[in-house]
Amino acid sequence: MGLLSQRKVPYAEIRAFSVHILTASGSFLAFLGVVAAAEGRFVSMFWWLGLALLVDGIDGPIARRLRVSEVLPSWSGVMLDNIIDYVTYVLLPAFALYQSHMIGEPLSFLAAALIVVSSAIYYADSGMKTDENFFSGFPVVWNMVVFSFFVIEPSSLVAMAIVIVSVVLTFLPINFLHPVRVKRLRPLNLAMFFLWCATGLYALLVSFKAPPLVEILFVASGIYLYVVGGVLQFFPKLGARSAASRAEL
Repeated sequence: MGLLSQRKVPYAEIRAFSVHILTASGSFLAFLGVVAAAEGRFVSMFWWLGLALLVDGIDGPIARRLRVSEVLPSWSGVMLDNIIDYVTYVLLPAFALYQSHMIGEPLSFLAAALIVVSSAIYYADSGMKTDENFFSGFPVVWNMVVFSFFVIEPSSLVAMAIVIVSVVLTFLPINFLHPVRVKRLRPLNLAMFFLWCATGLYALLVSFKAPPLVEILFVASGIYLYVVGGVLQFFPKLGARSAASRAEL
């Protein structure tokens, strides 16, 4: 009562703080995912993870619309978002990889260790974005990588090789795509991203027993998303004209 009696909390501040609560709810969804993974219910785990990523996708636009950083300058939405992202993009997928023993022992433990340590360092890098909104270095989207492992079930050596290559690329100045914010080849990038999401969703709906055609489309779109940033980096004129034309419009 003391604090409330001193001043009336403005409606704008209540709305702004509710956005932080929305963002923080992703941590509880991730916790439910941990419980599911610990019990071996990996399909359920990825559904909880998907809900957490949905929250992650909508809280930013809402925060910008409500000018949360201006209304509540002492509360860092960026810091909160990074904490949730580390749990959902890194910690939970690493735990699922370890808990599933997908690539055997001790490789599952080693892979999880490499993932969580390298990703923690990556999140401390203030220069992870380029001027074109590419990620500089592998952007620790381990949720996508581990989910792909569950869909295609690669051999232990192939899976471990993908983990090691991705960890190394985390610290190299190789561009990786942000499918929404990168302007070059944006229509194709978005099409491939939606294809990966659609085929992945279908695989999840059928409990990772997707037909070969779905797996082929899933893998092809995933490879595109993984390598196209580097391709555009080494061919800077590729897609530049179409991006400039759209900017003029």
